Formats: sequence, structure tokens, C-alpha cells
Amino acid sequence: MDYIKLKDQCVQWIRDWFERNGKGCRAVLGMSGGKDSTVAAALCVEALGKENVVGVAMPAEGQSLNGADEICEYLGIRYICAPIAGIIRGFDDVRAVVEEGFSNQTEQNIPPRVRMCVLYAISQSVNGRVVNTCNLSEDWVGYATRWGDSVGDFSPLGSLTVQEIRGIGHAMGIPSKWVDKTPDDGLPHSCSDEQKFGFTYEVLDRYIRTGVCEDEAVREKIDRMHRNNLFKLYMPEAFKPEL
Repeated sequence: MDYIKLKDQCVQWIRDWFERNGKGCRAVLGMSGGKDSTVAAALCVEALGKENVVGVAMPAEGQSLNGADEICEYLGIRYICAPIAGIIRGFDDVRAVVEEGFSNQTEQNIPPRVRMCVLYAISQSVNGRVVNTCNLSEDWVGYATRWGDSVGDFSPLGSLTVQEIRGIGHAMGIPSKWVDKTPDDGLPHSCSDEQKFGFTYEVLDRYIRTGVCEDEAVREKIDRMHRNNLFKLYMPEAFKPEL
């Protein structure tokens, strides 16, 4: 695949999107230290100029910056660090009144939803448009938090697989330590995405693009995860009355 050509197409798409939906606005994105936010930020820099890109790190309690500050410095973009530990502690009052208690999944989904709230607050304050940094591979199996990292105003990576994003990153000359970093959710004592899935992104990406997966059990698991999470990819259905 010609990753330079793919990169150029994406850069032009970003420029066209801003021309229609945010002329003169900045691209604002959460910087996790991973490949997706790094490549998305680099694409926005090439499309809009580094003065029009803002990277925001939002560490929760016990989380490091994971190199987000270093990446912003490398790209030459404005860097904002907005810790969210205090906001998350504010959910103690909510926990106290929910008789059923919060499940582990509920607890894990609070930080990404808080981050999106913070990101939109900053974006609105700096005349920005929020970048969705999810990729096709993660979206395919529902590995995103609804109304958390799954949203944004535009999505430059949403139709690209993990392998394709890595290819673009290398083509742009971004250091391998960020492009090839093992994807994980950043939670303390957690494991990699691929360990959670039970299959690799390479296998998933190949199946998405070609429909080929020799391991029947893995294929069935990917299909099941895709079916169960399709609702995350669409806006809520609205009742249409027959008037």
C-alpha cells in the first residue's frame, strides 16, 4: 500500500472538513501517548499548521502522561495537561445512591466519558473542533466507550485499520517508539488490547479488509463482538411518527 498517498488523502480530507465545518478553528484532541492520537495529531499539523492543533493530556489518578507531553513537544503543538482525578472522585456521591453499586465496567467507563467532557470544554474555549481518534479496528469490535472516546466532531482515522495507521505513521517519519507502541487501555495493572481480545490486530485487520481468518473460533468471536457493538457506531434511533 502507498502510505504516502493515503496520508495525503487524509490530510486533504481534514482540510476540506475544516473548510466546511470550522474555518479558522483549531483541532483539539486528547493525547494518550499511543499511536492513534499521535498520528491523528501529526495529520492535523500537516493539514492545518501546528499553531492550529491543541493536544490535551487528561491523566486519572495513578496514571502517567505516557509520553503525551513529549509527543506534543515533538509535533510543536500547544500542550495542555488537565488531570481528571478530582472530577472522578466526585462520582463518590453517585456511587453512594446507586443501590446496585458500580460494576467494574462502569468504573472503567467513567474516565473516558469525563475526558470527553473536559475535551469539549477546552475545545469550546479555544475555538476548536474535537478530533475523534478511534480507528476502524477498535470500532469494529466495540473497543471504545460510548459517549467517551467514541465521539468527536470529525474522525480522520475511523476508516483506517491499526496496520494502516502504523503505515502512515512510519511514512510521516514519526518515531517508532510511538507508532509501534503496544496498544493498551492505560489502566493500572492492565494488559494489552490483544491479550484482552484473544487475537492480534494483524489478524483482525486482515479479516476486516479481506474477510479471511483461518481460525474459525477467532472469526466467530470477531463476528460476535462486531454484532454486539454495532449500536456504538450510530446515533440513537429516533421515533418517526406517521403524521
